[in-house]
Amino acid sequence: MKKRLIQISGFLLSTLGWFFVSCTMAMDSWKESQLGGVGGSYVIKVAWYWSNLWKDCFVDSTDVTNCRDYGVLWSVTPYIQGVRGLLMGGLAFGFCGVILAFVGMECTYIGSSQRTNDKVMFAAAVFHFVGGVLDTAGYCLYINRIAITAFNPKLDPTALRYSLGTPIFLGLVGSFLIIGGSILYAITVIKSLFPEKIKVYNSRTYTNPQSRSRTLYAGYYGQSRQSQSRLSRHSMKSGISKSSQVSTISQIEDRKILERDAFV
Repeated sequence: MKKRLIQISGFLLSTLGWFFVSCTMAMDSWKESQLGGVGGSYVIKVAWYWSNLWKDCFVDSTDVTNCRDYGVLWSVTPYIQGVRGLLMGGLAFGFCGVILAFVGMECTYIGSSQRTNDKVMFAAAVFHFVGGVLDTAGYCLYINRIAITAFNPKLDPTALRYSLGTPIFLGLVGSFLIIGGSILYAITVIKSLFPEKIKVYNSRTYTNPQSRSRTLYAGYYGQSRQSQSRLSRHSMKSGISKSSQVSTISQIEDRKILERDAFV
């Protein structure tokens, strides 16, 4: 039951994160800037500039929007192409991860054996983790380019300084949700797939180094003392036996001398 709850939680997190990332691909105002009054609250000519991955737009005080779509694929700014590629790759990995997770979950009863389902779930965790990392890298690349422009001291004062828009933060949240869901997937199956890698050494008990040294000392010198006592006992026994043999030999020789004297 606990395993099912963790897998369902991971599935919801990763799917919700994938949905957030896919929504940001079509959202406006990835970066935005304004000139003039405070958001049009005064009767002053105000202009807003914003951009996303597909176009640049300009909005005046009369709320008329003029947009310029990016040109063909090879004429787009290189970092925009990089962000597109990273996010699309992350979405592709995430889509495969969602399908694998749905098949490998314990509560869906799809698949053959439990070990096979665990392997499928682990593959889903890997796909989601890779997809989340790619999405995070794409957003970080976009943030880096905006920050370089905004904090560049050599930038022309008349040039526009853009700030981050809402889709960036929503996408980062989605990326972290995807990575969190992949970690929950891996927790539920890693023990059954790799038992020898996470084996807990219950047979070995911890002992204090001082007591350990004492036991080693006692064991070493105890054995030596026991061996010495055994040797001493053996020597005592051998000495007693030798003395008894000498006494018997001397008694036999005395008897022989007495018998010889009596015969004479």
